[in-house]
Amino acid sequence: MNVEQISYEEARPKMQPGDVIAFGGKGHFSEIIKFATFSDVSHVGVILQTKVVDDTGDRFFNQIIESTSLHGFNGVQISRFSDRIATYDGDLWWLRLREKIRKESFEQKAFYDFLFKLARERTPYDMPQAIKSALDALDHLPFGLHGPGYAREDFSKFFCSELVAAGLEMAKAVGTVNASEVTPIDLCRWNIYEEKYYQLKGDKSKRISRFNTLSPSDWNV
Repeated sequence: MNVEQISYEEARPKMQPGDVIAFGGKGHFSEIIKFATFSDVSHVGVILQTKVVDDTGDRFFNQIIESTSLHGFNGVQISRFSDRIATYDGDLWWLRLREKIRKESFEQKAFYDFLFKLARERTPYDMPQAIKSALDALDHLPFGLHGPGYAREDFSKFFCSELVAAGLEMAKAVGTVNASEVTPIDLCRWNIYEEKYYQLKGDKSKRISRFNTLSPSDWNV
């Protein structure tokens, strides 16, 4: 079994920028996403920065960046991951970016600069693109055409997995992808993670199906 249940206190000092956090929500929209994508994952975010010193100077916290609805704003925003996990009602998993990728290709400054700029500009959530990304059944038609569910890449707004996929592409953790076609479960299935993933909260029977099995290059269309 490649999933292990651990506490956030155990995970906290080991988290690094580029690690993906997968969510399985219980709300109405979360259930629609899970139903449309045949999975237990409805949302993703990514660890942006770690070991950010607080006012006391002797502790650190991890930051997560997401495109989601929090604190009266619906779009790209940064928060303490400890606050998110404390208040989130649902399943939470931690997917560690593969160490080989981190050492050989991951450009942390490019990753941070790209994502922080989107948060600073309060880039809004992209609901139409989120819906299109989940409607994959009619995407690929004969002669290189695309169906009505195909989402053309557009970075004026972001939904959750589009944001994370674009950040990983900018960091060169993956090659060129159409981030606007990446669903939350798609991102979890990319073969860019360590072999084991960790459940931090929720129903222990839930799993990320086909975790770490697909090439991101399949989304280069």
